[in-house]
Amino acid sequence: MQKVMLRSVELENGERIHYRESAAGKIPFIMLHGNMTSSVHLDVLFDRMPNEVRVIAPDLRGFGESSYKNGINSLEDFADDVIEVINQLGIGEFYLGGWSTGGGIAMEIAAKLPKRVLGLVTIESVGIQGYAMFKKDAQGQPIVGEFIHTKDEIAADPVQVIPVLQAYEQKNKDVMRAIWNAVIYTQNQPDEERYDMYLDDMMTQRNLVDVDYSLVHFNISHSYNGVVEGNGRIDQIQCPVLVFQGDRDYVVPPTMGEGIRDALGEKAIYVHGDWGHSPFIDVPDMLCERIVSFLKIMSE
Repeated sequence: MQKVMLRSVELENGERIHYRESAAGKIPFIMLHGNMTSSVHLDVLFDRMPNEVRVIAPDLRGFGESSYKNGINSLEDFADDVIEVINQLGIGEFYLGGWSTGGGIAMEIAAKLPKRVLGLVTIESVGIQGYAMFKKDAQGQPIVGEFIHTKDEIAADPVQVIPVLQAYEQKNKDVMRAIWNAVIYTQNQPDEERYDMYLDDMMTQRNLVDVDYSLVHFNISHSYNGVVEGNGRIDQIQCPVLVFQGDRDYVVPPTMGEGIRDALGEKAIYVHGDWGHSPFIDVPDMLCERIVSFLKIMSE
């Protein structure tokens, strides 16, 4: 097990980004967490990485220990923060990973820095056309085809957003536990001590509506997603990509992972199986073995 240190850097925009970093191995691997979490949720990954892999996991703006002075409006805003962190650390070429929302941010970075990102790992990642939210009927069911567009609409969503915002405001860990058990920890759950640590971490989020808005408007495909036209930036990703997708992911359906695979063509290595939205808990050993194998092969 590597020693993990918590450090921070101040960005030009005034934000202070905290990050967790393992031993200074020769393979730099930048790993990005997802929505409702921070780098705290990546402890399983840190525990299993060999010494030759230098893991750097930022708390994205508005999550965990990092500040939230300036609201975000796109996943690209997060990407620009992370790129500045990487530059301040003096890292040239590197490997990149992202879980869920972090996968979308990682794809943005890989598209922006095609000559520096040597390999990309997406783990239960948002798809290349973003993550749609629909208006709800009187029973709280989504009205498919009636897309939510604005932050005000998102903040008023009675099913996906208001319960979480209320849980955050009230520091109600029982509600968050129920949500995660229903849609994320459907195969396995963390041990009680770790779960309680994760629940405390969830309460640090200050940007839920802004993140949901960014996911709704994320579209690096060539097609309209119901909200915005695609910008085609998927074509700018040049490195090999390990696409990790659970067949039982009830947050990010397999069609999203398949869409990443199909868009990348021969650049994609697609791994799927019987796990949910958190392979860190469902299949931690296999997940980390696959990541390490990918990193070692790419770095040879």
